[in-house]
Amino acid sequence: MSAQLKSTNQGQTLILTLSDPSLRNAMGPAMYAAGIEALNVAETNPDIRSVVITGEGAHFCAGSDVHRLQANREQPAEVQAQTIESLHNWMEAIRTFPKPVIAAVEGAAVGSGFSLALMCDLIVAADNSVFAMAYSNLGLSPDAGASWNLTHAVPRQLAAELLLLGDRISAQRLHELGVVNRVVDSGHALPQALALAERINTRAPNVMNSIKELVNDASVHSLTEQLAQERNQFVKNLHQGNAGIGIQAVLNKEVPHNK
Repeated sequence: MSAQLKSTNQGQTLILTLSDPSLRNAMGPAMYAAGIEALNVAETNPDIRSVVITGEGAHFCAGSDVHRLQANREQPAEVQAQTIESLHNWMEAIRTFPKPVIAAVEGAAVGSGFSLALMCDLIVAADNSVFAMAYSNLGLSPDAGASWNLTHAVPRQLAAELLLLGDRISAQRLHELGVVNRVVDSGHALPQALALAERINTRAPNVMNSIKELVNDASVHSLTEQLAQERNQFVKNLHQGNAGIGIQAVLNKEVPHNK
């Protein structure tokens, strides 16, 4: 069976499953296009409040299909450039998607698979999962936002080491660095990611959207710009219906039931 991106729902969470177990769920253009389409549909669906991305079987994602890379060496450079552009479009779609996205990682997350996890807002990883920016092992430089994500997530020297040497780094070490949110028992990454998504789903969706936008923009804003954006988002959300529900629930010492 060829590589595909499976799409299912559990409650208010969309589950996107990378599916090509024989190649450790290596990605290709069909997955990129399906991922963008799935997010476009979910963005306008009010019944979807979060997304979980996972891999089928024992692994999250081995990155790009090396057989396709080998074949593309015989093609004009534009062929690989277009493939990478499609990958980058999906990465950017995840980053800018207005609803929270959670990676549920088992086994290997390598190359663009590691980048895919880093693009997500939260990462839940099994205790036996391993991450590696293995590009240099193949004589390649990074893609999929690997250099951008790592230099924002960890100290520059560690980012350089991971990219230059292609060494593995454990889920526990990434948790200690604040990159992985939860480390769970093997086989439990998806259930725990769905439990985390369910907590998100009970909160005001307009507020979740605002928080994601604020977090994404903080690294490129000056303090003055960020304060202005926080003011604007706060005022906008104060006058939404969910603020009325939340404030009244606190006053009544009740649990809010957001719309």
